[in-house]
Amino acid sequence: MFDNVKFNFPFMKYRKLWIVISIVFIILSFGMLFTKGLNLSVDFTGGLVFQVKFAQNAEVADVRTCLDKINQGQATIQKYDNGNFLIRLQAPDESVRQQVTDQLKADFDGTEILQIDKVGPVVGGELRRQALIALALALLGILIYMAFRFRFRFGVAAVLALFHDTTIMLGIYSLTGREISVTFIAAVLTIVGYSLNDTIVVMDRIRENWKDVRSKGVIDVINASINETLTRTINTALTTLLPVIAMLLFGGEVIANFAFAFLIGIIFGTYSSIYVAGGIVAEWYMHSPKA
Repeated sequence: MFDNVKFNFPFMKYRKLWIVISIVFIILSFGMLFTKGLNLSVDFTGGLVFQVKFAQNAEVADVRTCLDKINQGQATIQKYDNGNFLIRLQAPDESVRQQVTDQLKADFDGTEILQIDKVGPVVGGELRRQALIALALALLGILIYMAFRFRFRFGVAAVLALFHDTTIMLGIYSLTGREISVTFIAAVLTIVGYSLNDTIVVMDRIRENWKDVRSKGVIDVINASINETLTRTINTALTTLLPVIAMLLFGGEVIANFAFAFLIGIIFGTYSSIYVAGGIVAEWYMHSPKA
């Protein structure tokens, strides 16, 4: 789309301002996480599983609309053979069991509740601990790879940019009260890959232009590198955003939650690869230059 456009924006001119803004966003995100917390789904908290058989033809969207009347629209709903459904939802107290039963029978004539089970969380404490260990090892691997392939400072900047993106995404989810489910985890992992790829493209161009750092200076080299990769960044972001927006608007409750995480990740991932990663590298070399 912008293949023949040459950009010359002074991105690093306002790097300190954008770094301060990013720090403020991170602090606010931590504030939301510590004060409001996250709206964890039944995958993390456990709850009730209803096995239901409808006498009339029903679709997942119809059942979700029904449950939304009693504020249970975030339930995980699965349809299988002969009009049977599995409905998995959080149940902080036993009154939810009766509310769901009454609402289903009121909206769908001839509804039969085959079974109700109380279940534990799919994502238990041990699995969460292992996931955090895996994430820490992945970030360490990224740092080592970028230190070996580029420079150690580039690796630190890339890891901090990923930390920035995921922290702000969690803060926004806490602020909006959106549900954290297994699909959200999948979205976060996808966004980490997307953001890291964008950052590596920028860092690779900085590495290629590093030969001019003595004559042009660090700021000009980073500015030129970001502008040279900006066409690729814009084209990638736009072509990714279009289907994500379509999923957000027309994908239904579950897919929309995944798409919302993806949308936030694309926006902040693109921003961080320029202003966070690039700004950190610029400031680091300005304050502690190396031969």
